[in-house]
Amino acid sequence: MKGAEFELQVPEESPWYGKRVKVSELKWFNSSPVLFLEGVTDRNAAESLIKAILLVDQPLGVSPQEPDAWYDHQLAGLKVYRDGMQIGVVARVDHLPAQDLLAIKTESGEVLLPFVKAFVPKVDTDAGLIEITPPGGLFEEIAEPEESEA
Repeated sequence: MKGAEFELQVPEESPWYGKRVKVSELKWFNSSPVLFLEGVTDRNAAESLIKAILLVDQPLGVSPQEPDAWYDHQLAGLKVYRDGMQIGVVARVDHLPAQDLLAIKTESGEVLLPFVKAFVPKVDTDAGLIEITPPGGLFEEIAEPEESEA
């Protein structure tokens, strides 16, 4: 990781606009990776990079080497099918500490689905689709039980 270079995505008014950064060190604190960047030597410089996005130079057609792994750009835009019917499109992938979530845009709004094999058994980037088997109630309203008169 040391020596890796990244392009930055920051607002035009940022002093980092149009610049690249180079990793000087990678350390782990409380199971979280922390990058140290060349030229970022104090807290003020580090705070000027809050919410900056590091862009990785990666050919779009290349997949990760791990099995059943994809880059976010390969998943965004894929059609989402459930029981043979298209129910939405992947808007983005949210990376949370516990697991990744697929943000699926449906007719009734956005639904977040845990990106686990039990709920997403098939991803076919060549065909442009994902098949899902979500738990009940995630993509539809669950009927309220009617109250019985006593």
